[in-house]
Amino acid sequence: MNERERLKQIILELSYEKRVVKLASGRESDFYFDGKQTTLHAEGGFLAGRLFYESIKDIGNVEAVGGITLGADPIATATSIAAYLDGRRMHAFIIRKEPKGHGTGQWLEGRKNLPAGTGVVIVEDVVTTGGSSMKAVRRAEEEGLKVLGIVTLVDREEGGRENIETEGYWLRSIFTRSELVG
Repeated sequence: MNERERLKQIILELSYEKRVVKLASGRESDFYFDGKQTTLHAEGGFLAGRLFYESIKDIGNVEAVGGITLGADPIATATSIAAYLDGRRMHAFIIRKEPKGHGTGQWLEGRKNLPAGTGVVIVEDVVTTGGSSMKAVRRAEEEGLKVLGIVTLVDREEGGRENIETEGYWLRSIFTRSELVG
């Protein structure tokens, strides 16, 4: 079994649930992908990092990966480590949901590794409408970073890709909903 097939198996075992849930977009759905169950799993996180890195390593000016806490945190770290193991420096960063309440009051963790103009890719565990992805893009750009595109573990195929592309960014997905559950 190759790495992608094994990651698919882990996602289906740990992250996919057939039940009614309210999504971050406010919409209701009859299925749910809890990507953190996979990306915080030892093997799942390792495989996710490798496949996220594989999906962007052809883009020469990616110097960092990150996104909004909490879903992006294990993905950014795993991707950064996968890149390092391949001989490439690709730092991780975390975007807070609100500025730090003490000390520097910063929005972005890992700032010292990211000079203005750094080329970055936003990472996500799940994309539905693309709203969270675009929030991360805007915050990263406000911090002086150059966002190149977005990569997600699962694209729910509910308009996120179209919304992201309308804003002028690309979306790569490790899996789409239809690849996982038909």
